[in-house]
Amino acid sequence: MREPVHKAVRKVWRDGVFSDGARLIPEETPLALTYNGGTYAVMMGSPEDLGDFAVGFSLSEGIVQSADEIETLDIVELDDGIELRMWLKPDKAEQIAQRRRNIAGPTGCGLCGIDSIAEAVRPAAVVPASRVFSPREIMAAVAAVAPLQEINHQTRAVHAAALWTATRGIVALREDVGRHNALDKLAGALARDEVVASDGIVLVTSRVSVEMVQKTAAIGVPLIAAVSAPTALAVRMADAAGITLAAIARADGFEIFTHPERVTGAVPGKESAYVVVA
Repeated sequence: MREPVHKAVRKVWRDGVFSDGARLIPEETPLALTYNGGTYAVMMGSPEDLGDFAVGFSLSEGIVQSADEIETLDIVELDDGIELRMWLKPDKAEQIAQRRRNIAGPTGCGLCGIDSIAEAVRPAAVVPASRVFSPREIMAAVAAVAPLQEINHQTRAVHAAALWTATRGIVALREDVGRHNALDKLAGALARDEVVASDGIVLVTSRVSVEMVQKTAAIGVPLIAAVSAPTALAVRMADAAGITLAAIARADGFEIFTHPERVTGAVPGKESAYVVVA
């Protein structure tokens, strides 16, 4: 079974100085829940305690009323994810056959309506080479978000996603209780206003999951900066999509996990990619 934690090599920019190092980041993988041969839902999650997850999900969704209504449970690792294959007792099997639907996942799940592992880890659009950003620009962009989070100022309970450009500062900012919802709102706002985002930075007030990378690539933005750490799958996806992923953004700096060549001073004299290693 794949490990729940990976080591990522990254560039660190703190207090005006670049340094090399490594950080432990969580793995993220699609988890398909199937009942009697049919997929009920696919959720992103950590690849550990999966038997507990399968039973707990089944109970909380009302698919079963007790764990012993699940006759067998097999955890099957595939190339792109893990299937939690459950077989229910005959009466429950009939109920699930009638009830099967694409569930609306928990707030911010990012995978509502997804019912296959392949769709969950679909390749992101490749973002072409673009302008180079300075560390000071990235820091200015990160610092510009919090003052504009009106709902969060009132509630301290919502995420934000924003687009920043050197010429306009924060072009648009959207808030939502779900981090994926906030990013979708931002994408919609940019599309409706016909904003060209290819020279900007997407800023998110959350960790970076694979869906966040996929959504950023769809917008066409070359750099995403986040206040929290990325997952290992998000790092791999950003690397493949040509996106610079900066995270752990604080008042004193940030860490670059992919494509540091897009940040001035990060890779003197050469290009390099910092990717997850097992």
